[in-house]
Amino acid sequence: MTEPATSSPTQPSADPGAAFSLRPKRMGIDTHHEPVVVLRADSPVVRAEGFEAHARIEVLGAQRSIIATLNILTEGNLIGPDEVGLSEAAWRRLLPTGDEVLRFRFAQASDSMSHVRSKIFGQRLSENQFDAIIGEVVGGRLSNVEIAAFLVACADGRMNTGEVTSLTRAMVHAGSRMSWSQPVVVDKHCIGGLPGNRTTPIVVSIATSLGLIMPKTSSRAITSPAGTADTVETFTRVDLSLEAMRRVVETEGGCMVWGGAMNMSPADDLLIRVERTLDLDSEGQLVASVLSKKAAAGSTHVVIDIPTGPTAKVRSQAEAQSLLLALQRTAHAIGLTLHGLISDGSQPVGCGVGPALEAHDVIAVLRNDPGAPDDLRQRALQVAAAVVELGGLAQGQAAHDIAAAALADGRAWHKFQAICQAQGGFREPGVAPFQHPVLAERIGRVARIDNRLLARAAKLAGAPHAKTAGLWLNVHLGDRAERGQPLFVLHAESQGELDYALEFVRSHPAIIHLEN
Repeated sequence: MTEPATSSPTQPSADPGAAFSLRPKRMGIDTHHEPVVVLRADSPVVRAEGFEAHARIEVLGAQRSIIATLNILTEGNLIGPDEVGLSEAAWRRLLPTGDEVLRFRFAQASDSMSHVRSKIFGQRLSENQFDAIIGEVVGGRLSNVEIAAFLVACADGRMNTGEVTSLTRAMVHAGSRMSWSQPVVVDKHCIGGLPGNRTTPIVVSIATSLGLIMPKTSSRAITSPAGTADTVETFTRVDLSLEAMRRVVETEGGCMVWGGAMNMSPADDLLIRVERTLDLDSEGQLVASVLSKKAAAGSTHVVIDIPTGPTAKVRSQAEAQSLLLALQRTAHAIGLTLHGLISDGSQPVGCGVGPALEAHDVIAVLRNDPGAPDDLRQRALQVAAAVVELGGLAQGQAAHDIAAAALADGRAWHKFQAICQAQGGFREPGVAPFQHPVLAERIGRVARIDNRLLARAAKLAGAPHAKTAGLWLNVHLGDRAERGQPLFVLHAESQGELDYALEFVRSHPAIIHLEN
């Protein structure tokens, strides 16, 4: 995983606390993107400076400095009296040499937190203020707690259209931005909340096989069992550099890569990690997240799919229309042409839920396998037809026919393989070693499937971090089920995770509801 460039050259300091120096020790602790350092309670640095646990301190090395959160070791010998422990994020940003020593001082107060506090109390923020906040997020000056305060302050309709546009621009300004020689560069995005709705690899393969330019960047999961990048990573490499991404697009016309690896809208990935912890996905932040990545990738024309249903992320037609309007307004303000699709979100798509399981569905559709899920095929063709229209190749039924022909005659499959090879090679997705069927306890017709509970079961089984974990859905709405028939099969990479998911399923019999 590529960390954002947050370190800076160390400047000499007259601060007395900087005179204390300690040897760095790599602790091997994963603290996500937030640098953490550990000092002993009896360290002279702690005593002299009056450092307390969770203080934000500046750590100065010979070549780099970082802002980190301090943890205090009160007992034990994990670090020596002359050592400071570094988390993996802190180590990667400082990259200390073998004989290097580190110095410490209180970090200066964040300039942008005054803007965050203003937002908490209901004030409107300017584009310059959003630039300051996002700059400090990317620069590593804000802790997870401070980022969480910003996200919550902007949630639940607390940003107007101008603020969402300003946040979107600030997220683009904070990273790299691609540009292409072609006047039309197409893209697509699904709002999510619908397990198994993994149309992106199919749409990219169809569009690029027809000659369109589609540099597709995707995110990892926020609150779902799999993001597009998680799924694509099971069959090819997604953590490409900007230069590598450009080579793939120039060679094959498109790509399927993780946006977080290329410093394009780098704040987005940092915000997403905190959003995941909060289980938060607000409208304004969602609009800024989606459109900043499209603008950073150099897209000019974007199709947005908004699945809508009682247990999808977007639950009503009114909510879907509101979100689409917010997307259209911000897209227009930053120069993007946007077309929205409000689609059926009443049930999962395909059979697989989880990175590798969804990849099996995708590959089956692209290969035109007889058993490939037709609902995934049809949804992918609907989105692909909209992309073809925006790309100016055809309109109406003709656009759908062109997309369907590219899939049926194998052009999309061949283009998919070529893109995978250009990104690092194709591999077949794996299969989890632990599986357990969940059986129907009665005869009946499938009347309702709870997308959220089903997704939760897949996550408890280990998805998306365990790539082959999740579940395989055997029934859809309207299907008849016999007593003892598998409704779905849980997949896990450990017995413990399988047992945990089974316990959840048994306590939530309404995941799949059968009626006579």
